[in-house]
Amino acid sequence: MIQAGTKVTLDPAAVRELKTRLRGELIQPEDAAYDAARKVYNGMIDRHPALIARCVDVADVISAVNFARERGLTLAVRGGGHNGPGLGTCDDGLVIDLARMKGIRVDPAQRTARVEGGCVWGDVDHATHAFGLATPSGFISSTGVGGLTLGGGIGYLSRTHGLTIDNLLEVDMVLADGSVVTANADQHADLFWAVRGGGGNFGVVTSFLYRLHPISTVYGGPIFWPLEQATELLAFWRDFILNAPEDINGWFGFVTVPPVDPFPEQYRMRKMCVVTWCYTGPLDKAEERFAAIRAFGPPVMDVAGPIPWPALQSMFDALFPAGMQWYWKADFFTELNEKAIELHAKYAAELPTPFSTMHLYPINGAAHRAGKDDTAFSFRDANFAEVMVGVDPDPANNERMIAWAKDYWLALHPYSAGGGYINMMMDEGQDGVKSAYRDNYARLARIKATYDPSNLFRVNQNVPPHA
Repeated sequence: MIQAGTKVTLDPAAVRELKTRLRGELIQPEDAAYDAARKVYNGMIDRHPALIARCVDVADVISAVNFARERGLTLAVRGGGHNGPGLGTCDDGLVIDLARMKGIRVDPAQRTARVEGGCVWGDVDHATHAFGLATPSGFISSTGVGGLTLGGGIGYLSRTHGLTIDNLLEVDMVLADGSVVTANADQHADLFWAVRGGGGNFGVVTSFLYRLHPISTVYGGPIFWPLEQATELLAFWRDFILNAPEDINGWFGFVTVPPVDPFPEQYRMRKMCVVTWCYTGPLDKAEERFAAIRAFGPPVMDVAGPIPWPALQSMFDALFPAGMQWYWKADFFTELNEKAIELHAKYAAELPTPFSTMHLYPINGAAHRAGKDDTAFSFRDANFAEVMVGVDPDPANNERMIAWAKDYWLALHPYSAGGGYINMMMDEGQDGVKSAYRDNYARLARIKATYDPSNLFRVNQNVPPHA
C-alpha cells in the first residue's frame, strides 16, 4: 500500500479513461474550475488534490474508488466539506466530491427520507418540512449530511429524539473493493453498527435512510444574558437541562454579539452568554415552560418564540460563511462542577476574535437511551459535548485564536470524560481517536479489517484495520 502523501505519477491515458467512465466531472489542476472545486469550508485548509471527481451517481463513485485503489492514490471523500481538519480533501490524491448527489425522497406514510450523500441539512429540511416532518441533525443547515451522521449527529433534537445515528435506518455504501452493499439491522449489521459514529472509515455512503418525526414549528431561538452572569447562568442552565423534559433543548454558548441587524447597536461587539433553545412540545404550553427560564433574571435580548424548524436550523448560517479560518477543540463531560464553570467564565472573557465561541451541547435525555456499545458512538454516559472554536476571516489571527482554544481545552480537560466528539476534533492523532471510541475502538478496527483491509479510506479520524 502506498502511504498517504506519496506523489503518484498519473498516466494521462488512464485519467482520460476515468473521465469517459464518469457522468459527472473530473477536474484537474489545469482546469479553470479547479481552485473553486478544491476549497472546503475551513479556509485554514489549503490542499491540492491531483483529481476531483464530482460524482453524480453510484456508478461514478464505484469508478472513482476503483481508480484510486488500483493506482495507490490517496483517497478523500467530501460531502458538505464542513470538516474542521479538512478531511474531505487531500494533497496529490483523488477527491470524491458528492455535492452533485442531492436526491431526496420523503415517504410521509412511513415517515422516512432517503437522502443522497451530497446533501446538506438545509436540503433535507426543505424536503421534509413540506410534510411537517424532520429528523435530528445539527445546528447549521450548510453542514453536510454525511459527515455529521457518520460522526454521531449532535443537534437541537438530541434530547428529544436522540442523535442522528439513532434515527438512521440504513445506508447504501461503496466499499473499498468497489462493491455496493446496503447495511442495516439485518444486512451487514456489523458495518451498520460501525457507521453509526465510526466516521468515514468504511466506505463511501451514497445514501442514508432516516426516520422522521412530526416537527414543523418549534419554539426556539437565542436568549442572551450579560457575560458578568456567566457563572450563575451556567450553573442554572446545567441544573435546568439535566432535569428538563425531553421536549426542550438549549445549547449554552459564549459569543460576541455581531454588529448587524437585528441586534441593537448598544449590544453590538459585546461578549455575552447565550442559550439557544428548541422546544418541540405544544406551542400553547411554551410560554409556561419558558417562564422558569426567564425567571433566572432579565435577559439582555430575548428572541425565542415560535419559529419554523428550517429557520431555526439556518439561523446562524449567514454569520459563518464558507472560507473563514476555523480551529476546534472538543471534549465530553458527564458533569460541570464549580471549578469547571469558573474556568469557562475565565476563558469566555478572553474570546480572541468576534467570531470565536464556546458551545456546550446537552446530550442527555433521548440520547441516553442507547447503550455505550449499541453504536460506535461511545459517550452515551456523557451529559454534555463541549467545543471551543477559534474562528476569524483573517489568517493573521490564527496563532492567537488557536492558542486560546488549546489553552481553554487544556484547562477544562481534567474535568472531562476523557474523549471528544470526532466531528469537532482537529488532527488529534491515534490517541485522540482511541479516546473518542474508548472500548469500541477494538471492534471498529476488526470491522475495518473486514471491509477495508488496506485502509484505502484513511483520510478521516482513522481507525487502522486490525484483526
